[in-house]
Parts: sequence; C-alpha cells; structure tokens
Amino acid sequence: MSARPSPSEERLLAYAAGTLSPPEAVVVSACLAMRPEIDGWVRRLQGVGGALLEDIAPTLLQPEALARALARVDADTGEVVAAPPLNDMPELPDPLRRYPLGPWRNLGGGVEVRDVHAPRDGATRVILLRIAPGRATPKHTHGGVELTCVISGAYATENQAYVAGDFEEADQETLHQPRVISDEPCLCVAALDGQIILDGWFGRLIQPFVRL
Repeated sequence: MSARPSPSEERLLAYAAGTLSPPEAVVVSACLAMRPEIDGWVRRLQGVGGALLEDIAPTLLQPEALARALARVDADTGEVVAAPPLNDMPELPDPLRRYPLGPWRNLGGGVEVRDVHAPRDGATRVILLRIAPGRATPKHTHGGVELTCVISGAYATENQAYVAGDFEEADQETLHQPRVISDEPCLCVAALDGQIILDGWFGRLIQPFVRL
C-alpha cells in the first residue's frame, strides 16, 4: 500500500466486500480511479473473493482453491464498459461522471459546494467542494465521519498536506482547518455524515447559517 494519505485498509476491505455505505463507496471509487496502485490491490482482492466463493464446497475449502482463484484473477482482462456521463464536469474521475450534480452554492470565504446526486445513506451524502487558492474552511469538527478525496489542487491541515488523489478520513475526534496551498482552486469530493460543527464562539454564532 502507498505511504500517501489513502483509505484505511478496513475501509478498502469493506469496499471490496460491498459493505461500505453507498456515499462512502462513491468517494472511495473516485480515489481508486486516481490511484491505480490502490485500485489494482482492491480489484485483486475482489477477484480472489469471488473466485474463492466458486470453490467453496458445502463443508470444506479445497487446499488448492486460493491458488486457482489467484490464477483466474491474473487471467482476467479487467475490461469495463464505461457508462455515459451525466454531468457537465469532464475533469471529474469517471465514477463521479455517472451522477447528476446540483448547482454551485457560494458559502462565502472562497468556498463553494455542489451536491452530487448519488445514493444516500441516512444523513450521509456526497458533495463537491471547491476552495479558492489561499483560502481555508472554518475550523471545524464533524457530527459523524467525513471522507474527502482531492480531485485537483491541494490543501493542508495542521498535520498533513493532501494533493490530487489523496484521501482524508475525519471523524468527531478530528478538529482541523483545511487551507488551499495550490495556485489553483482545490476541488474535492466528500461524503459527509451529518453536519460539520464549527469551532469557537464565532463558529457557534454562524453555525445556523452553515448548511453543506
């Protein structure tokens, strides 16, 4: 696995098994489209799982089942038929071209947001974020899990820089203030579980007006 900021192995295993929530799977699939080294690992894992299922006897797995499964995975061409795009942003990774988009909404401070009309899971939904060079989001934590994949540009938090293809996982314990460090706007796709929670007295004051 790459040393770059990437989805956790637990999240990748859930994605490969088909048990990741639909909004989170959308963001992970965007990352995989930009990171061939991770995508290859996940595809191999998916192939091994499917091939093993074919070799499972009612009570016992054959000793050579894993070897046969790996051989079939290695022989797979991996050919995929692309779906026609459904939005006006050709710069998006292919998995995101499959979903209609809402209009851009200006949140102020150089931050814009656009809804991705992908499957939801309770309060979890998918959005695009576009932040102007040199600008930052308000310092915040989260009501739930926030998964973010950088599509273009770059941002940095207090502890880490993220460039195109990088993946950040944040939760209720994460307090950060992403700031764009690229000369171009930073475009990201994110799965949000609930609302972000702004930090400080000013954040609490404007919280009712901030709805991603």
